[in-house]
Amino acid sequence: MEDRTVALKPDSFTQKRHFIIALGKMLHRYGATTYRLENHLKSVSKLLDVPASFVLTPTSLTFVLYNIEDQQEYNFIVRVDPGGIDLASLSHTNQLVEELSSGQRTLNEAIQRLQEIEKMPPPYPAFLTFLGFGASSGAFAMLLGTSWNDIFWSTLLGFVVFLLVLWSERSKGIANALEPLSSIVTALLASAITLIDPTVNAPLVILSSIIPFIPGLSLTTGLSELAERHLISGTAKIMDAIMVLFKLYFGAILGLTIGNLMWGAVEMVEVDHVPAWTAWLAVLILSSSLVITFKTRPRHAFWGILCGFIAFGSSAWADLYLGASLSAFVGAFAIGIYSSMFARIGKEPAAVVLLHGLVVLVPGSKVYIGLNTMITGSEIIRADHIGSQTFLIFMSLVAGLIFANVALRPKDAL
Repeated sequence: MEDRTVALKPDSFTQKRHFIIALGKMLHRYGATTYRLENHLKSVSKLLDVPASFVLTPTSLTFVLYNIEDQQEYNFIVRVDPGGIDLASLSHTNQLVEELSSGQRTLNEAIQRLQEIEKMPPPYPAFLTFLGFGASSGAFAMLLGTSWNDIFWSTLLGFVVFLLVLWSERSKGIANALEPLSSIVTALLASAITLIDPTVNAPLVILSSIIPFIPGLSLTTGLSELAERHLISGTAKIMDAIMVLFKLYFGAILGLTIGNLMWGAVEMVEVDHVPAWTAWLAVLILSSSLVITFKTRPRHAFWGILCGFIAFGSSAWADLYLGASLSAFVGAFAIGIYSSMFARIGKEPAAVVLLHGLVVLVPGSKVYIGLNTMITGSEIIRADHIGSQTFLIFMSLVAGLIFANVALRPKDAL
């Protein structure tokens, strides 16, 4: 493939077509949202003087490219898996397009650079990712204001979940059942832990352990895409997120039921919760772990962590005046403005920092908690009207991002 690319006529339509298609597939794989990706591809095709249109969904990509020379349309359709999040590769790819548009690279060099980016190793070693999984689970439990015991056990079970993720990378069967399997394993272990530590809130520990899989971010981006009138992609992402949530919850219920049958249920003993100031420590730990799990470039780590603090601080301030639900609007608006400023000044995709703050705000865990309350009648944490509150928070997040985009648009399409 490399030899064929080099032999092509410089800036030929075939070269341009190859670059646009490869760019679209890679950006989709790295977690770019549909409406931003389509706008970005339109900008690139305009730069290369190739009239084009795109129809992108989480599972398929359709490119329609028009060759001015022979006045023919060329269609390309590919089936893809839903993309993950790789902010380092997203940043490198965006930088490549900037270099191409400014004339620092030729089109042939840009195609070769795309291949190099695709083969880049993760920016952080596996051991740091292992620590990131445990830290994010413990930080989430701390953010909920639970006990130190719950935080400790959540961290340990977060490490177990990472081992299952490693196993899934080597087994397709495990990969297909990763979410429910993780819930079952953590539920069994949490149930066993109550035998030696009856102060543990088992459902909360399970939720904290599987928090990397809770699809709050997917639900938010799906609603954002619906708001942008990308109906197919938005609906697909929301339905996928709901199915992931169902699989996680079913696994947790099954694991707890098996655990209770094997060694019986233990009545929980109430203990003191962590002080309120630990929420700020939790945001620091959670944002730092997201730097690793989102594969953020080291030079962007500080700005991503800062976005997490902006999200939490602005929403906590607004909570004093607007309430918990509408405070999410202020938080989303604040990180939307911040990420647009970052994109304009740093010439990077806004998503490089936006996602860190958005994860702090998204109420995916509350959907899980509401589902548990509706089915079992028990409460993981004490919260009134959690179902309607969660829906309003999602709407506030989407509205905050929309208004922030109107107030200050990022210079780059991504």
